[in-house]
Amino acid sequence: MVFKVLIVDDSTFYRRRVREILDEDRELEVVGEARNGQEALTMLTELSPDVVTMDVEMPVMDGISAVKAIMGKRPLPILMFSSLTHQGAQATLDALEAGALDFLPKKFEEIAKDRRQVSSMLRTKVRLLARRGTGMGRAPRPQAPARIMPEMPANAPKHTFFRSSSVLTGQKEASTQPTVSSVSRSGKAYSCLAIGASTGGPVALQKLLAPLPAHFPHPVLLVQHMPGTFTNAFAQRLNNYCRISVKEAENGDELKPGCAYLAPGGKQMTLKRQGTRTLIVISEDNDPKITYKPSVDVTFNSVADVFGGDVLSIILTGMGSDGLQGCQALRRLGGTVWAQDQESCVVYGMPQAITKAGVAQKSISIDNIAGCVITEMNR
Repeated sequence: MVFKVLIVDDSTFYRRRVREILDEDRELEVVGEARNGQEALTMLTELSPDVVTMDVEMPVMDGISAVKAIMGKRPLPILMFSSLTHQGAQATLDALEAGALDFLPKKFEEIAKDRRQVSSMLRTKVRLLARRGTGMGRAPRPQAPARIMPEMPANAPKHTFFRSSSVLTGQKEASTQPTVSSVSRSGKAYSCLAIGASTGGPVALQKLLAPLPAHFPHPVLLVQHMPGTFTNAFAQRLNNYCRISVKEAENGDELKPGCAYLAPGGKQMTLKRQGTRTLIVISEDNDPKITYKPSVDVTFNSVADVFGGDVLSIILTGMGSDGLQGCQALRRLGGTVWAQDQESCVVYGMPQAITKAGVAQKSISIDNIAGCVITEMNR
């Protein structure tokens, strides 16, 4: 199957560059180029693309406004290009909130020095998002979160990341484990909740964290594949919405119940014991064998070393298999491992890896994971 791509960017040079890269993939066909969001809306009807690449800053109609319009008119998978700045981070998070599924830095050299690696990553992201978007159709109204969540505080921000699950689903693949909607409390004692995510993670993480009570009895460790300039802005946004406290992790932070620590982009987050305290260690890691910074495997392996099996670990939507080794280490020590189910994933890669390996004990829809966590971990 060949997927049709619409490139939206006000730079002729950048449109040409993206086209050249995508044209090397037999499964992708660039059917059009738009200079702004308004042109893109017109081309949607004419060209019927399967996936859109979208710049954030454009004249006439910017990328965020275009994403909102597209999701209201004809929902499609959208990959955003943005600058690695604080302003770019805020804009990208706004675009994800509006309905975009993923993003890449606009300066490709900020992804990797090897042009072939960058080109392969772009083609892979576009191809996977196009596949997930097949059959999306018209988006229904998002379901009210009250169905699965406690009532939100009166001062909760008006805008959230939530999108209906139908927008996140696409072409189905063979599933290896039935999805459950609830769990019965096992009675197991826990010391920590650890969560790993990649593509589609910002939306999934908020949906998981928002219902947790303010006095959640355990610390939460978050590993989201994201650039270093984005993680602080993302942590602040989560903190503004969630009942628990959320912060970008800093070296020397002491783990406390009811607080979530987001691994900073471009670095690794591990743990160490200091007397009765458990501290976060943030470090540079130039090990060529480690692909991701932050890496779910690195953090989860450290969590296993410190807490043994007294951990509930969850792998959410994302490409690749980061987290498999860490989850295997936790399972060997008696830890609990859950995976986001295929139907609610943007990309069923990381959850599929632990499910196929027989590591995941349960597959749960993102709509129900928070409730299951509360049932399992609340004292």
